[in-house]
Amino acid sequence: MKVAFATLGCRVNLYETEAMTEKFIKEGYELVDFGEYSDVYVINTCTVTNMGDKKSRQMIRRAKKLNENSIVAVVGCYAQIAPLEVSKIEGVDIVLGTRNKGEVVNFVNKAIKEKHKSQRVLVKDVLKNKVFEELNIEEYQNKTRAFLKIQDGCNKFCSYCLIPFARGAVCSKNPKKVLEEVKKLSEHGFKEIVLSGIHIASFGNDLKGEWNLLKILEEVNKVEGIERIRIGSIDPEFFTEETIKKIALLPKMCSHFHLSLQSGCNETLKRMNRHYTVEDYKNSVSNLRKYIKNVSVTTDVIVGFPMESEEEFKKTYDFLTDLELSKMHIFKYSERKGIKAASMEGKINGILKEERSSKLIKLDKMLEKKFIEKFLGKEMKVLFEAVVHGEEDVYEGYTENYIKVFAKSKEDIRDKILNTTIIAAKDEHALGEIKK
Repeated sequence: MKVAFATLGCRVNLYETEAMTEKFIKEGYELVDFGEYSDVYVINTCTVTNMGDKKSRQMIRRAKKLNENSIVAVVGCYAQIAPLEVSKIEGVDIVLGTRNKGEVVNFVNKAIKEKHKSQRVLVKDVLKNKVFEELNIEEYQNKTRAFLKIQDGCNKFCSYCLIPFARGAVCSKNPKKVLEEVKKLSEHGFKEIVLSGIHIASFGNDLKGEWNLLKILEEVNKVEGIERIRIGSIDPEFFTEETIKKIALLPKMCSHFHLSLQSGCNETLKRMNRHYTVEDYKNSVSNLRKYIKNVSVTTDVIVGFPMESEEEFKKTYDFLTDLELSKMHIFKYSERKGIKAASMEGKINGILKEERSSKLIKLDKMLEKKFIEKFLGKEMKVLFEAVVHGEEDVYEGYTENYIKVFAKSKEDIRDKILNTTIIAAKDEHALGEIKK
């Protein structure tokens, strides 16, 4: 029997797909690409935006076109938020939410035995669930960078976001199990791990004792064999000056941090129910730059939030221009049923959202190239991950501060960390020359 996976959304979903994949392989399934004929298709969905929902539906329909007799299991955030809607899509056999993905192979096996006799919609209420679902991984399919989910859920309830309703309350993975899994990663040859979570700054909040995100980073830093540590997207409040000083002492910690901003205007941030100001954010960035050499700070920005005036947008644009972050991911506000912002007045039309988005994307490209140019002629350590598609003997990888680098090599340099001189800056990557 063959199984194929499609994963949409965040790094947590990537980790959970890897864990589900292992469960299927242990049951004797063969893993194939999603575009191939398969007996089973599992779609791990996202619901952050309307586009996420749309892509999820497209993947479901695509699976049935590849094999009309296949078992189709839809799991994840979109399934959690809209189980009835998902169940009505033709061809869906199994609907699971966000806290029971580990059971998917059992339900698939039952569906195969019963030959599609009945659809199973098995979505549980997660809002009060504070138990971390253990989805451990023993044999990773990818051998370069590993994502390790250490936290789930969110208690913030930003006014534009459905994720607390999709993921439930904050819960943390047992710290001892985190460290055991990190050691396994090291034994399997991984050089870099990315600690991920839905609201990773909340790690440890539900645990008794002294555990928090900083402590788990300090302990992971001690594991032999691991050479690089990254953390996923995080709120700026985590980065107090004292915390940054301690992180700066961790030699394995990569000099790249993704600080979620969403808006460079305090009035907009207040309507978004974000719990910091632009002054707080700037202070966090300034301290990161003060204590961590060559640090790269990236962010997310939403344009077109309800009541965002031209003046408010200009404040965001000017703030980002002044701050000169190394990379920005620009999103147009997406109306979602069930969020607080859906009832707000002052909706922004699509044309205006597009205009504002285009302005920030143009600014982002300019700032990203400017950041890369700071390192021209400098030697950087690059972890090479893959062959560049369509290029002969060209490999791509990332520096510690997350600059994507393309470099030529006659040898296969995947999974190797090599000293590489930055020789040119493109819009979204650098060209490098590997030191002999």
